[in-house]
Amino acid sequence: MLAGDLLAGVTVASMLIPQSVSYATSLAKLTPTAGLFSASIPPIVYALLGSSRQLNVAPEAALSLLLGQAVQDVHNDYPGKDYGIPVATVITLQVGLISFLLGFFRLGFIDVILSRALLRGFVAAIAVVIMIEQLIPMFGLVPLEHSLHPESTIDKFFFLIRHAPTDLHGPTTVISFSALAVLVLLRTLKTHFKPLRRFPEVLLVVILSTILSSYLRFDKSGVDILGSVPLSSSHHFFQSPFHHGTLRFLKRTTSTALLISVIGFLDSIVAAKQSASRFGYSVSPNRELVALGAGNLAASFVPGTLPAYGSITRTKINGDCGARTQLSSIICASIILFATFFLLPYLYFLPKCVLASIILLVVWSLILETPHDLIYYYQMNSRMDILLCFVTFFGCVVWNVEVGIVTSLLMSLVMVVRRSGRVRMVILGRIPGTMRWKPIGEDNPDAVELGDEEREGEEGEEETASTLIVRIKETQLDFANTSQLKERLRRLELYGLTPAHPSDDPRRKEARTVILHMADVESVDAIAAQIIKEVVGGYKSRNTSTSLIFTHVRPSVFQVLERAGVVDMVGREEGFKADVEEAVRSSGGGYRDSLGEGGLLTPDREVMSPV
Repeated sequence: MLAGDLLAGVTVASMLIPQSVSYATSLAKLTPTAGLFSASIPPIVYALLGSSRQLNVAPEAALSLLLGQAVQDVHNDYPGKDYGIPVATVITLQVGLISFLLGFFRLGFIDVILSRALLRGFVAAIAVVIMIEQLIPMFGLVPLEHSLHPESTIDKFFFLIRHAPTDLHGPTTVISFSALAVLVLLRTLKTHFKPLRRFPEVLLVVILSTILSSYLRFDKSGVDILGSVPLSSSHHFFQSPFHHGTLRFLKRTTSTALLISVIGFLDSIVAAKQSASRFGYSVSPNRELVALGAGNLAASFVPGTLPAYGSITRTKINGDCGARTQLSSIICASIILFATFFLLPYLYFLPKCVLASIILLVVWSLILETPHDLIYYYQMNSRMDILLCFVTFFGCVVWNVEVGIVTSLLMSLVMVVRRSGRVRMVILGRIPGTMRWKPIGEDNPDAVELGDEEREGEEGEEETASTLIVRIKETQLDFANTSQLKERLRRLELYGLTPAHPSDDPRRKEARTVILHMADVESVDAIAAQIIKEVVGGYKSRNTSTSLIFTHVRPSVFQVLERAGVVDMVGREEGFKADVEEAVRSSGGGYRDSLGEGGLLTPDREVMSPV
């Protein structure tokens, strides 16, 4: 186990060091140390508190881009001043607080209300946005970009179309695409030769390009290099984020911090659950939130550190390399800290365009995953998931990341509310010759409503039943799923199970008795009880002879209905019966026994328990 954790820690560290430097400099517009500290401090805290044994916590491309856009917005408002470090610090602080509080108040269930299609559309859009962003430094067009200021992703795309063929910087372009070609070649070899699968091709390209740059002096040819990197921009390495210089940007960065928290947690919990399923253990979403929040809170005390969350790809690599405990993350973080303090000076001549090439390869692999999911949604005939994926994608690319993700989040929430806001109800019928009650429909073609048996074979008789038996198939009745209870129940009375428009004429005569079968209902909240009381009041206000009877009511549910006044309205004895059979007898809605000679079922007959 120790050997596996050690190997996994070394392997992931060799991949994370160049990636973290790339994310910090190219996406977040900060110094390399911002990414390196983000890949070392939060993982150590998470290793002590988290429930996943393989989850690797570090900066992510999408989250770094979101932070970089916030930094760029501040730069645009304050030209000539560098506020990148305080902006990054206050965002990381807020991200940590949001995640920690969500876990502390046990709100880890939020991952179930966010669609995987949303995440796939977001990841694909971010990959396209990052790819366009990184092609600019790969062609050596950064100085021209600073003079023309293309803002949106579409603007930057057309900027590349117009200026890449004519204004590219030759040495930078050659170095960028040579590094990309080597990365693609090495990654292809890794897929075909098993002994090479743990080979750190990214680290190799970084080392080789740095050595070549130092000997051939790429910087003298106009190639932008990493240069000298200070460990801290302040007099103290650790600094409290709770001061005016940082908190002045609190309000304008809260929306970015909230988006980073939601997307980061969703990606992390998917990675953690996949790993837990693979290695046979369970994870707690609430504990994950607390651990991730604590890690980012600790990181915010080092000025300029990026937010850090789990990654599906890195977590899978971590497990493949033999990680069985969080010791692998501690080893990985220790190696990165060592590199931060002692190896950064050796990267002085590293061309920045090589870092852009590394990021381009990473996001290209994310784009390649998208068609597989879209094909799956198409095969499953899931139009809403496809629509949500495309809305997220085009919103992020055409407008901006925040607009795209907020729009898709609202769509996802509306879909969840729509699906959960309809209480499930079925009409029960009797299986002739038995005392068994089954939902009427294709699954139970023999089930017949009370009253229909008497008219079986008669032509021209309108479909009706003297007694309507409705089973509520919900374990919990709350304000969400009972909001349409009155309308749904009324539609069943007027139209049965046949789809109909509200303007259509009723297809059924009004039932004399409506029986609500509540065996599935385990709890009722105050609002649901109030709505049920309104349903009862509706029957009484219509001045009809229709009576309402509740059956199979649990004691806890009965107490809630009693406190709400429902029991007094329908009557303790008249309105509540032990089962459907007793309710039918008490209502006078007898029915023919197909095993007998057509007479009414009498109490001395054998009665089977309702199903």
